[in-house]
Amino acid sequence: MKPLKLAIANKNYSSWSMRPWVLLAQAGIAFEEIQLKFSDDGKVPGIERYSPTRQVPVLLVDGEPVWDSLAICEAVAELFPDKRLWPAEARARQVARSICAEMHAGLRNLRGAMPMNIRAALPGKGMSPAVQNDIDRIVEIWESCRARYGRDGELLFGQFSIADAYYAPVATRFLTYAVTLPPAAQRYADALLALPAVRDWMAQARLEPEFVRADEPYA
Repeated sequence: MKPLKLAIANKNYSSWSMRPWVLLAQAGIAFEEIQLKFSDDGKVPGIERYSPTRQVPVLLVDGEPVWDSLAICEAVAELFPDKRLWPAEARARQVARSICAEMHAGLRNLRGAMPMNIRAALPGKGMSPAVQNDIDRIVEIWESCRARYGRDGELLFGQFSIADAYYAPVATRFLTYAVTLPPAAQRYADALLALPAVRDWMAQARLEPEFVRADEPYA
């Protein structure tokens, strides 16, 4: 197999790009990064060379595209079974897949009102009853997984998994918007933000100079 290539957009803004990037980096899987940039309208010029959907992220496996972040994570788990990127126990694995799918398809109030913006400090911005409901659901997910499956480590299922990569952008949002969390959820958020791959992504995001109007509703 040729080296993997991952096409992403701005690290400051692209939560969907962050998920597979963190997964690969934290799991120690070698890949070549292809970084493109959002235009002011949120589109990604140049992505058409890599992705049939013209969206980021896209993983190139032997030159063939795998698109959509959840499909990419599944493909990586299949390509590298020794990395154990899903929990080993069957019920835990079912829960992990379910909470990733829920993040992928739902929790839209949070994602819409509190877009990822790692460089920014926007305490209180975007908060509403609907957003608080999404936050409460995320806290419920985190606390439940930690209590049921997290005995062997600090992450949702103890050791690092796709589920942690999936919720890493949420932890950055809670930091940006100064969201108050219960102690158990805050401990998990802190553990996520301390992962080397997450720290690397955030450090690089803070150095990006681009201002993307579509992702800066509070500027």
